[in-house]
Amino acid sequence: MRSTATLLRAMPFALAATLLLAVPAAGADHPPPGAAAPRTEDTGTRLYTPDANPAAYEQALALVRDGHLRDAAGILAMVRTPHAVWYGDQSPAEVEREAHRVVRQADRQRSVPVFALYNVPGRDCANYSGGGASTTAEYRAWTDAVARGIGGHDAMIVLEPDSLALLPADCGQDDAEGTKTAARYTEITYAVDTFGSLARTKVYLDTGHPAWHSVNSIVPRLVAGGVGRATGFYTNAANYQTDEASTWYGKLISSCLAYVTSGGDSAACPNQWWPRADAQSWLDTNIHTDPALMKHYVTDSSRNGRGPWTPPAGKYTDPQDWCNPPDRGLGARPTTRTADPLHDATLWIKTPGESDGLCLRGTGGPEDPERGTIDPAAGAWFPQQALELVRFAQQ
Repeated sequence: MRSTATLLRAMPFALAATLLLAVPAAGADHPPPGAAAPRTEDTGTRLYTPDANPAAYEQALALVRDGHLRDAAGILAMVRTPHAVWYGDQSPAEVEREAHRVVRQADRQRSVPVFALYNVPGRDCANYSGGGASTTAEYRAWTDAVARGIGGHDAMIVLEPDSLALLPADCGQDDAEGTKTAARYTEITYAVDTFGSLARTKVYLDTGHPAWHSVNSIVPRLVAGGVGRATGFYTNAANYQTDEASTWYGKLISSCLAYVTSGGDSAACPNQWWPRADAQSWLDTNIHTDPALMKHYVTDSSRNGRGPWTPPAGKYTDPQDWCNPPDRGLGARPTTRTADPLHDATLWIKTPGESDGLCLRGTGGPEDPERGTIDPAAGAWFPQQALELVRFAQQ
């Protein structure tokens, strides 16, 4: 008798066969939800697709049984789209073994994996995704293990989401001397140098998203985090800001970094809230660096198809607009063909369909008042949200 794990691995192929036979051919005006998702880009770098959350296949199979074939096709298409491999709770031995398995599998597929590394001490300010290494020494050992696993293979690293946008000092976890914030910078720079020493690995640092820190406040954090020795930075990880907002933010940050490198003050840089014409005029006057020498960036489009959620005015004391917002859709599929010399890739960093956590929006709970259900724990599969992402996809 085959094991449950074997059955789950076989499930996508069985579902694919079922759906190919059962779903009517879609016309140009009415493609199945998520239908564009299974294909990677026709040109440029092929990105790696990891094994999906088994619960996604279970949801798709249940949808087929209930006759919701188009929704099932959308779920299957979504999880077969390239997205990041997340590591954060594995031991050094486990993460080294898993990273090595992924890069070897990616080599066989002639693709490049994206690793989202999420193990820095005090991650997420001990909130929904709290955890991480206990000490700086433990984090260094874990980082070394990931690097050994990757070795000389191609890889892109999204280094520690929220690590710079959400420092210990930002959430009341630090002491008067700033010990934990100083340690955070030590940890991030160690990771930058460790992964930067790998010949075929690109490393990107955290900026949060364009509705959070100004360009002027995030640039000094990037500099302190060692961005000068990294490939660049990323923005909008696991958030919902539009591609336009993210790429403009990325251009402004990269330009400000170039300005600071030349001796300028980040306080003088235009930020994302300047009038666009004024900001562009400043860039035209002050930035003359070759884009090849500037810091590049990647963006997350996994769930931004409808942009950010606007909570009902006055309804919640803490709307948590980042936390499982309703009726969002899949964004543009991943690609390295951006037509922008600073923008290395549009990625799916966050795994679409996985929950952001228990969203209470300032209420006593336990239900998410916007959904009328108890949201799954952070990282667990969220069938309701997965269906929304597929049905409202903007690709």
